Amino acid sequence: LHDVLAAVRHGCTVAELGYRALPSGERHLRSRECLAQLFPAGLLEETGVIADRCRFRLEQLHYRYPREVVPAGKSAIRYLRELTAAGMRERWPQRPDPGPVFRAGDGEDDPLLRQIEKELRLIEELRYEPYFLTVYDIVRFARGQGILCQGRGSAANSAVCYCLGITEVDPARMNMLFERFISRERDEPPDIDVDFEHERREEVIQYIYRKYGRDRAALAATVISYRPRSAIRDVAKALGFSLDQSDQLARNTAWWDNPEGFTERIRQQGFDLGNLNIRHLVHLVQRIVGFPRHLSQHVGGFVISERPLSTLVPVENAAMADRTVIQWDKEDLETLGLLKVDCLALGMLTAIHRCLDLVGMEISEVPPEDPETYAMIQQADTVGVFQIESRAQMAMLPRLKPACFYDLVIEVAIVRPGPIQGNMVHPYLQRRRGLEQVDYPSSELRQVLDRTLGVPIFQEQVMQIAMVAAGFSGSEADVLRRSMAAWSRRGGMEHVHRRLVDGMLERGYNEDFAEQIFQQIRGFGEYGFPESHAASFALLVYVSAWLKRHHPAAFTCALLNAQPMGFYPPAQLVQDAQRHGVKVLPADVRYSHWDCTLEPCRSGVSRETGREPSLRLGLCMIKGMRKESAKRITAALQQAPFRDVQDLAHRATLDRHDLAVLAESAALRGLAGHRHRARWEVAAVEKPIDDLLTPSSTQGGGEQSEQVTAQVQPAVPNTPFTGSVRTGSSQRSDTGTCPQGNVPGKGGSGAAGGLNRKEPRVTIRPPSQADDTRADYASTGLTLGPHPVSLLRSTLRNRRALTARELRRKEHGSPVRACGLVTMRQRPMTASGTVFLTLEDETGTVNVVIWSRLFEKQRAEVLSATLLAVDGVLETDGDVHHLIAKRVHDFSALAGSLSSKSRDFC
Repeated sequence: LHDVLAAVRHGCTVAELGYRALPSGERHLRSRECLAQLFPAGLLEETGVIADRCRFRLEQLHYRYPREVVPAGKSAIRYLRELTAAGMRERWPQRPDPGPVFRAGDGEDDPLLRQIEKELRLIEELRYEPYFLTVYDIVRFARGQGILCQGRGSAANSAVCYCLGITEVDPARMNMLFERFISRERDEPPDIDVDFEHERREEVIQYIYRKYGRDRAALAATVISYRPRSAIRDVAKALGFSLDQSDQLARNTAWWDNPEGFTERIRQQGFDLGNLNIRHLVHLVQRIVGFPRHLSQHVGGFVISERPLSTLVPVENAAMADRTVIQWDKEDLETLGLLKVDCLALGMLTAIHRCLDLVGMEISEVPPEDPETYAMIQQADTVGVFQIESRAQMAMLPRLKPACFYDLVIEVAIVRPGPIQGNMVHPYLQRRRGLEQVDYPSSELRQVLDRTLGVPIFQEQVMQIAMVAAGFSGSEADVLRRSMAAWSRRGGMEHVHRRLVDGMLERGYNEDFAEQIFQQIRGFGEYGFPESHAASFALLVYVSAWLKRHHPAAFTCALLNAQPMGFYPPAQLVQDAQRHGVKVLPADVRYSHWDCTLEPCRSGVSRETGREPSLRLGLCMIKGMRKESAKRITAALQQAPFRDVQDLAHRATLDRHDLAVLAESAALRGLAGHRHRARWEVAAVEKPIDDLLTPSSTQGGGEQSEQVTAQVQPAVPNTPFTGSVRTGSSQRSDTGTCPQGNVPGKGGSGAAGGLNRKEPRVTIRPPSQADDTRADYASTGLTLGPHPVSLLRSTLRNRRALTARELRRKEHGSPVRACGLVTMRQRPMTASGTVFLTLEDETGTVNVVIWSRLFEKQRAEVLSATLLAVDGVLETDGDVHHLIAKRVHDFSALAGSLSSKSRDFC
């Protein structure tokens, strides 16, 4: 094991490790007698004295928060009260002016003012004022730079955070519980999470470094441990397995697999378990799963100190330039009471900002409670919409039918492990539909549960139930919430069980109800969702849904430009836009910029929004295209249109790589025609015609023509992707004949300009539809032509496969077969091994449920198939359809080398 880990560390095999395995033989503890023989007695005694003096406890670390955020001459609490008062005037201009410094007396009648005063007093008591001021300063900087940001998590329970502009959840509209955020009894600092646009978060990070210095500010670390796949790859490489063998070993393994089952995975792939190297591999992989592999950066947790951090914690330079990392993780920092500011990245904020820029709006101008937006949401038409685009959320939307903002808050929270494990989803839906009566055991509990029809869905409700029904204080209820998960894992829940049940019995509740509440709280465990967090996310849900409904082209354009993010890859986003009537234009060097853009609609009117612009794909969509090259293309295009490929290459100074990726992606169609001609034109730019026709490269002009045809003409296939029948574009009249003036190297701008002899005419056949589709996916990951499955439809018909549209017309319980490209695989941690797939064809998508037993039997097909057929039974609940798989078939061979990729959450 030591040798393998050493080989992994040095990036070599065990056989190549040599002396690096054990650089010396000194790695052992010597006895006192041995040391006495090696060193003088005086040195040993002095060593003992020094060792006795080296006594240290972590409690001796004295952490102080920096005070740069407090103006000279003011105390931290006074400045915080001033900012709170200013924020109140901005947030609630209709309320009485709180004055320059917020202060509310004990007899204040306004509950909001009482809440703010309560928060400020507790913040002062716990000395957290500098922390709040630091987060305020970071948010103020971001907004000053035009960076969208929003606080979330338990901090959205704080009215002070709302006044400071850190969070956007109005405490006057929501029933918030401050103890969920801060309490006296919780011996740890508060945690304020702020999301920033993911493309601009680095500006915020560098602002923090500039303000406090890299010696006083650093990111927390996170320890990356071995999972099955990474363990297999590292051990296999160290033992000398080839890369292909390593890939094959890892391909049939998922991150959730138990290491003990690895032997069976190896056997299923045909490896000989009697082989000594294989047995050695299995043994070592089982041992190192869970071992720390390397140290990485936390997603955004900053620690800022008054003194240099090196006096408190170990620090190192990060692999990323201009960053410093603490070698402890966030749990270590929390244990020591070091305050952490979480500056997180959220792709949807980037997409929303880009979309608003495209349509010329501010986020504050998005109208609230738009009926058309909610109608779209109720139909589960939410591809690309924040948080409610997953298949589980889409299945819930037609059942819950959100009709107002608070419904979105519930929607965000209810499709979570906590409510599901607590058996709260079905009762809530039944009551919402009027199929189950809502009963409240007391008026106090009615106030807590009325907004969720008597069913506790949020963590705050669990705490409030403990407070009003069992006599817990707010701080005690928070301790209950935090401790429940640990007690669930370790056992010993009898104490909290009796404390809660006895408290409810003392207040007149019957034992059955008390036990029911306890079981619901227990089901939440560590998976409950804070209402404040759900409300913060619901704001972005609504804004993104409104933009999708009223500006579909701009919304899709923004999503594509903000990639990677979200649940769906660009191919699914583009197809969804096309289904909504958006005209999507291909990447083209004559029109495209680096980013995707909007172009005025030349014809046609959008369904509701009037004349909808077309969406032009950007050069960023082309795999291998360099941003610097794209910028040169755009700059040259602004001077004058390109005449031909030669002109493009010359004016934009493009090299062989740039031209090749443009040709493969069909971005040269306007200058050179179809892909095969574009490849020929590109080859001419790189090599003069004299070199092409020398005896060393060809035997003569006629054979040169035949050679080119052989290069660009695919082998005779048996299906559109692998077969003999050429379809679509293969029948076009354009033969691709290069006229003499366009033969590579001919003409004044050619690479061998000035040639006078007659050049041969080269006939280049255009690609078939299948060729084009395959090349589209290989170069851009999507196609604007026919869906790949449509080209296989006749073959799939012969194999009894229905389309997604046909499947939706079948009755509940019907045995069916569906087939499509696998676009998503998902295995939630709480789904007991169930895997969810999404299949896509030319008519839509099919949601597939694969129970754990079937998954274990057909794991290879489920995890690796590109084109998958599923035999199963259709389950229908209103507008929600699922295919319960009974057997799966890997039809990937029908698609040939089509490189469609799925987005997997497995």
